[in-house]
Amino acid sequence: MSDLTCFKAYDIRGRLGVDLDENIARRIGRAFAEVLGARRVVVGRDCRASSESLCNALVEGLMAAGVEVLDLGLAGTEEMYFATTQFDADGGIEVTASHNPIDYNGMKLVGHGSTPLDPKGTLARIKALAETEDFAEPKAGGSTHPAEGARAAYVDRVLSFVDIAALRPLKILVNAGNGAAGPPFDAIAEALAARGAPLTFLRLHHTPDGSFPNGIPNPLLPENQPITGEAVRTSGADMGVAWDGDFDRCFFFDAKGDFIAGEYIVGLLAAVFLGKTPGAAIVHDPRVVLNTRAVIAEAGGRAVEAPTGHAFLKQAMRDSGAVYGGELSAHHYFRDFVHCDSGMIPWLLIAELMSRRNAPLAELVKARRAAYPSSGEINFRLADPKAAIARVIAAFEPEATLRDDLDGVSLEFPGWRFNLRSSNTEPMVRLNVETAGDADLLAEKTAALTKLLQDQP
Repeated sequence: MSDLTCFKAYDIRGRLGVDLDENIARRIGRAFAEVLGARRVVVGRDCRASSESLCNALVEGLMAAGVEVLDLGLAGTEEMYFATTQFDADGGIEVTASHNPIDYNGMKLVGHGSTPLDPKGTLARIKALAETEDFAEPKAGGSTHPAEGARAAYVDRVLSFVDIAALRPLKILVNAGNGAAGPPFDAIAEALAARGAPLTFLRLHHTPDGSFPNGIPNPLLPENQPITGEAVRTSGADMGVAWDGDFDRCFFFDAKGDFIAGEYIVGLLAAVFLGKTPGAAIVHDPRVVLNTRAVIAEAGGRAVEAPTGHAFLKQAMRDSGAVYGGELSAHHYFRDFVHCDSGMIPWLLIAELMSRRNAPLAELVKARRAAYPSSGEINFRLADPKAAIARVIAAFEPEATLRDDLDGVSLEFPGWRFNLRSSNTEPMVRLNVETAGDADLLAEKTAALTKLLQDQP
């Protein structure tokens, strides 16, 4: 029995030829089908060079268990999420490494109803069976065929979130990063044009290319943001949108090319949904919360915190009946999109908001940025993360008015707070600091926390 190191907290990812190969993909497919008792499974893949062969092996494993495979071909993770419910499948799998390095690949998996797999239950059983290969006898009847009509149905659902009649003329620059976003975006743009939407699009790095000639698409990294920002400025676009490799995250730039931090987009979208569904619950992660809490309170909604990670956010949304959920990392979740994250719905909603308010994106977030400035996520690679976190807690907790251990540790004080999280996979500590309208206090506390984290005993 081999230990499959590619199984992580709630998905699969690893280095090609080390943690993941075609044989392992085949075993995962077989185990997925047997553990779920699946008869129909939706499968899609991103544009990485290894994704097609891994997906073919995965399908072989599924078919050996007698599964009917509905193949999306090149598609985004959210297309798999939606199609799993659309076709009443027993599960769905996307072969993708999203924004991981070029020598990685992986899989994202869901069960019936596009629900995340329980890490300690279903996912653990799939891992164990794939490791032992103690499979049942192969079943006849396995088949694979294209998921006919999947993209058209997906486009219709995405467009159902926006009032096209409310849109005013806007020029939007989109950067697909040579990932999987290009073709589905084009389908959405074509449908918008057919319905009379007055939007003009400028496309950057639009063609899927698994060699990623312009770098791995991960717009959350500061070093990857200037190329989109500069393109927005030079083109005179009203807004820029960039996606990661499987486009389940989207990132925003204003007309000056300035990056808009995730918490302010969460605030905007929370207000949009509370305007449509008064009193609704909104789910958010605990890293940066002051602006989000304030927006939700002002709009009469109910804020629900959940640990970072799609499985936790989705479960919290189902438990609370939330209409929308958002994370600092640019994952945005929608009740009416099978409780899943989408990288296409958010930019449409922001375009509609800009149109309704007749205001540029920078103006929509200007007051919120001033009211609740934040440090942005600061990463520290440390020899002993636990000791560093302990130093911070010992120094700051005595003055704290509240401690929250929902996700890492959050300490709150009059006028400011911070969240400190240790990475599950590397010796890294992630810090977020925010204040209530005090940029000087933000700089002071960020510097003090940075020094304490970096001090070696």
